[in-house]
Amino acid sequence: MNLNHINLVVKDVDTAVNLFEKHLGFNLIVNRNSKMAVMENGNNFALVIWGQVLNNEENVPVYPKNFHVGFYQENEEAVWKVYENLKAEVGLQLESKPQKIRNTFGFYFLFENLMMEISVNPFTDGIV
Repeated sequence: MNLNHINLVVKDVDTAVNLFEKHLGFNLIVNRNSKMAVMENGNNFALVIWGQVLNNEENVPVYPKNFHVGFYQENEEAVWKVYENLKAEVGLQLESKPQKIRNTFGFYFLFENLMMEISVNPFTDGIV
Protein backbone atom coordinates (compact mmCIF):
# COMPACT_ATOMS: atom_id res chain seq x y z
CA MET A 1 0.00 0.00 0.00
CA ASN A 2 1.29 3.48 -0.86
CA LEU A 3 0.35 6.82 0.58
CA ASN A 4 -1.70 8.59 -2.08
CA HIS A 5 -1.98 12.13 -0.72
CA ILE A 6 -2.10 14.33 2.32
CA ASN A 7 -4.38 17.32 2.78
CA LEU A 8 -2.88 20.34 4.54
CA VAL A 9 -5.17 23.18 5.57
CA VAL A 10 -3.72 26.68 5.25
CA LYS A 11 -5.01 30.22 5.24
CA ASP A 12 -3.02 31.36 2.18
CA VAL A 13 -3.08 28.75 -0.58
CA ASP A 14 -0.97 30.74 -3.06
CA THR A 15 1.83 31.36 -0.54
CA ALA A 16 1.82 27.66 0.40
CA VAL A 17 1.98 26.65 -3.27
CA ASN A 18 4.96 28.97 -3.75
CA LEU A 19 6.73 27.46 -0.73
CA PHE A 20 6.21 23.85 -1.80
CA GLU A 21 7.09 24.59 -5.42
CA LYS A 22 10.10 26.83 -4.87
CA HIS A 23 11.75 25.07 -1.92
CA LEU A 24 10.37 21.56 -1.43
CA GLY A 25 10.35 20.03 -4.92
CA PHE A 26 6.62 19.96 -5.68
CA ASN A 27 4.98 20.83 -9.00
CA LEU A 28 1.57 22.41 -9.27
CA ILE A 29 -1.08 20.27 -10.97
CA VAL A 30 -4.04 22.58 -10.43
CA ASN A 31 -4.88 25.71 -8.43
CA ARG A 32 -8.61 26.20 -8.05
CA ASN A 33 -9.17 29.93 -7.55
CA SER A 34 -6.59 30.14 -4.76
CA LYS A 35 -8.93 28.10 -2.55
CA MET A 36 -7.47 24.63 -3.14
CA ALA A 37 -4.44 23.37 -5.01
CA VAL A 38 -3.06 19.94 -5.86
CA MET A 39 0.67 19.40 -6.18
CA GLU A 40 2.90 16.40 -6.87
CA ASN A 41 6.51 15.54 -6.24
CA GLY A 42 7.19 12.95 -8.94
CA ASN A 43 6.92 10.02 -6.51
CA ASN A 44 3.24 9.12 -7.02
CA PHE A 45 2.35 11.34 -4.08
CA ALA A 46 -0.02 14.29 -4.15
CA LEU A 47 -0.19 17.18 -1.74
CA VAL A 48 -3.57 18.88 -1.42
CA ILE A 49 -3.36 22.45 -0.17
CA TRP A 50 -6.82 23.17 1.25
CA GLY A 51 -7.72 26.78 1.91
CA GLN A 52 -9.26 27.50 5.29
CA VAL A 53 -11.89 29.54 3.43
CA LEU A 54 -13.36 26.23 2.22
CA ASN A 55 -13.96 25.36 5.87
CA ASN A 56 -15.93 28.60 6.13
CA GLU A 57 -13.22 29.98 8.39
CA GLU A 58 -10.86 32.89 7.87
CA ASN A 59 -8.31 32.32 10.63
CA VAL A 60 -4.97 30.55 10.32
CA PRO A 61 -5.58 26.84 11.04
CA VAL A 62 -4.29 25.39 14.31
CA TYR A 63 -2.57 22.01 14.23
CA PRO A 64 -2.15 19.74 17.25
CA LYS A 65 1.00 20.14 19.33
CA ASN A 66 3.96 18.32 17.75
CA PHE A 67 2.12 17.69 14.46
CA HIS A 68 4.55 18.31 11.62
CA VAL A 69 5.42 17.30 8.09
CA GLY A 70 8.95 16.08 7.37
CA PHE A 71 10.98 16.18 4.18
CA TYR A 72 14.16 14.17 3.69
CA GLN A 73 17.18 15.62 1.97
CA GLU A 74 20.06 13.67 0.48
CA ASN A 75 22.73 14.92 2.90
CA GLU A 76 23.69 17.70 5.30
CA GLU A 77 24.75 19.99 2.44
CA ALA A 78 21.25 19.73 0.93
CA VAL A 79 19.70 20.54 4.33
CA TRP A 80 21.86 23.66 4.58
CA LYS A 81 20.88 24.69 1.04
CA VAL A 82 17.15 24.49 1.87
CA TYR A 83 17.76 26.40 5.10
CA GLU A 84 19.65 29.20 3.34
CA ASN A 85 16.93 29.51 0.68
CA LEU A 86 14.14 29.58 3.27
CA LYS A 87 15.84 32.37 5.25
CA ALA A 88 14.90 34.78 2.45
CA GLU A 89 11.19 33.89 2.55
CA VAL A 90 8.92 36.35 4.32
CA GLY A 91 6.50 34.94 6.88
CA LEU A 92 8.41 31.81 7.85
CA GLN A 93 9.67 31.19 11.35
CA LEU A 94 12.90 29.22 11.33
CA GLU A 95 13.21 27.56 14.73
CA SER A 96 17.01 27.15 14.62
CA LYS A 97 19.92 26.59 12.29
CA PRO A 98 20.41 23.04 11.01
CA GLN A 99 21.87 20.82 13.70
CA LYS A 100 21.90 17.29 15.02
CA ILE A 101 18.33 16.37 15.98
CA ARG A 102 17.60 12.91 17.35
CA ASN A 103 19.57 10.54 15.12
CA THR A 104 19.73 12.84 12.10
CA PHE A 105 20.66 16.36 11.00
CA GLY A 106 18.08 19.01 10.20
CA PHE A 107 15.90 21.90 11.32
CA TYR A 108 12.29 22.92 11.83
CA PHE A 109 10.36 25.89 10.53
CA LEU A 110 6.81 27.18 10.72
CA PHE A 111 4.59 28.20 7.83
CA GLU A 112 1.50 29.77 9.37
CA ASN A 113 0.97 27.31 12.27
CA LEU A 114 2.22 24.28 10.36
CA MET A 115 5.57 22.91 11.55
CA MET A 116 7.85 21.38 8.93
CA GLU A 117 11.06 19.42 9.35
CA ILE A 118 13.88 19.30 6.83
CA SER A 119 16.37 16.55 7.63
CA VAL A 120 18.68 13.87 6.33
CA ASN A 121 17.10 10.44 6.14
CA PRO A 122 18.47 8.67 9.27
CA PHE A 123 18.00 5.28 7.64
CA THR A 124 20.61 5.96 4.96
CA ASP A 125 24.24 6.94 5.34
CA GLY A 126 23.75 10.55 4.21
CA ILE A 127 24.69 11.79 7.70
CA VAL A 128 28.22 13.16 7.85
